[in-house]
Amino acid sequence: MAFGFLIGLFGSLLLAHAAYATIHYRGMLKIVEEEFSGPPINVVIELILGLALCIWAALSVPGKFLSIQQDSEENRLVSLPANLDFMIFNHRGKVFPTKIDSKLKT
Repeated sequence: MAFGFLIGLFGSLLLAHAAYATIHYRGMLKIVEEEFSGPPINVVIELILGLALCIWAALSVPGKFLSIQQDSEENRLVSLPANLDFMIFNHRGKVFPTKIDSKLKT
């Protein structure tokens, strides 16, 4: 896992360096008074390599993919009621008093 983390860190550093190189390249073009048409090919290669390393690290660091057990209790289907108009969900809004509750208390 530490190797995958180091690869991800290296990929992130490559992406940061490619961003810095692009900004530096644009600054140099402004001095020479040329128009920016795109980053140089070495920056594009650096971006692709950094992206590939970051994706590889993101897929390998969390761990191995586990197969889904078909007969597991956690995989049961949840059935919804036929009438979805009166579904109630728990949310933070129930903390605040409603207008009806404040009128009843006075």
